[in-house]
Amino acid sequence: MLARHGETEWSRTGRHTGRTDVPLTERGREQAAALAPRLAATDFALVLTSPLSRAADTCRLAGLAAHAEPEPALMEWDYGDYEGLTSADIHTGRPGWTIFADGAPGGETPDQVGTRVDPVIERLAAAPGPCAVFAHGHVLRVLAARWIGLPPAAGARLGLSTATLSVLGSEHGVRAIARWNT
Repeated sequence: MLARHGETEWSRTGRHTGRTDVPLTERGREQAAALAPRLAATDFALVLTSPLSRAADTCRLAGLAAHAEPEPALMEWDYGDYEGLTSADIHTGRPGWTIFADGAPGGETPDQVGTRVDPVIERLAAAPGPCAVFAHGHVLRVLAARWIGLPPAAGARLGLSTATLSVLGSEHGVRAIARWNT
């Protein structure tokens, strides 16, 4: 089960929030707490969270912090020179740019993010039961794309809202997305 962190001021305004440790807004804290009843019925074998506070706080408010392990590979995409900018800001100097096609100067490429999350995927697949992952929009989209055997850039097709849950699993032995952005 993938959980994107709750709203931050930067996510609310569309700013690329990679490594800057922006806290949850009050609404983000409420969103995170609202995840708790949806997660309470599952006994998770493994709970991983990005070490950034917006993801770790979402995990805590969702009631799973006692079992959570920080996983640095779940940090958000390194946006480099584009950190804190909106896509509109970036398009003024680079029309047609997208993070999933072009990456970020001074930051990461899509393939670098994919390489970073691949070991996390194998750890999740090897876990003896259900897993919960608390992280960020773009890195979770790459993780989901890689889970189903697609290149990291395919994450562009998987929109993900704040404080949503998505479920990865398998069907007939093939990794699949069972539910997305709910």
